[in-house]
Amino acid sequence: MLTTVDHSRDSAGLRYVYPVVSRRAGGVSIGINLNTNNACNWACLYCQVDNLTRGGPPPIDLDCLTRELSGFLKSALHGDFMAREVPVEARRLMDVAFSGNGEPTSSAEFALAIEWVAAVLAAFDLVGVLPVRLITNGSLMHRPEVQLGIRHLAALGGEVWFKVDRGDPLEMAMVNGVPLDHAKVGRNLDICADLATTWVQTCWFALDGVVPSANSRDAYCALLKPLADKLAGVHLYGLARPSMQPAAPRLGRLPLEELQAFADEIKNKTGIRVIVSP
Repeated sequence: MLTTVDHSRDSAGLRYVYPVVSRRAGGVSIGINLNTNNACNWACLYCQVDNLTRGGPPPIDLDCLTRELSGFLKSALHGDFMAREVPVEARRLMDVAFSGNGEPTSSAEFALAIEWVAAVLAAFDLVGVLPVRLITNGSLMHRPEVQLGIRHLAALGGEVWFKVDRGDPLEMAMVNGVPLDHAKVGRNLDICADLATTWVQTCWFALDGVVPSANSRDAYCALLKPLADKLAGVHLYGLARPSMQPAAPRLGRLPLEELQAFADEIKNKTGIRVIVSP
């Protein structure tokens, strides 16, 4: 059966569609993996993708994506998928999530894929019923074609989960594997929040046995505070599944008390609501 610690992209034997039990979504999330070649423009220390490479995805077969999503929805809603594959407490569809083995917005067909998924949901009378989410590192939010996709998402009543793992540029580079400019991250987050409901998602963990410092926490809060009125909230989460990257032995899971203390700090310093998933 599916569990929160197994987010295998081939669990349903499909190319683009993969169901997972999501601790943050609270049930079954229907993943849409546009990066079937395991290529991403980032290389986060905690990434669970095996054989991760740099780059972008191959062209998307939108007809195949449509068939797979339609077939899976039919099985989940009218077949035996839930009873066969999902624990009793998680037998509910929570969302369709553009996520996967790389950055979804790096796909040339990203905006079209959202449109085609919308058509499938309409066929099942699920528009406005089954939320559509984008899980993104936000690095390409300045591109007009990506913004078009976000507008399509907003028209569905969807939302974006925008990755911000640290606020200090040196720590950003260390955690996410790319040089990041503090101001550009803020601008991209601002663009996204203007286009659609936007949550920040943050993975918080110890590195080499050291928890993030007070300076690290301050830099994170300073990055988010100017956008507090625009953000829906923060999803603060820990390490639930093992990293498949070389740095895996350096990572340490933090106790719930540590995560909750940081969540309280974020709320006190920025006014932003925080949901904790240890």
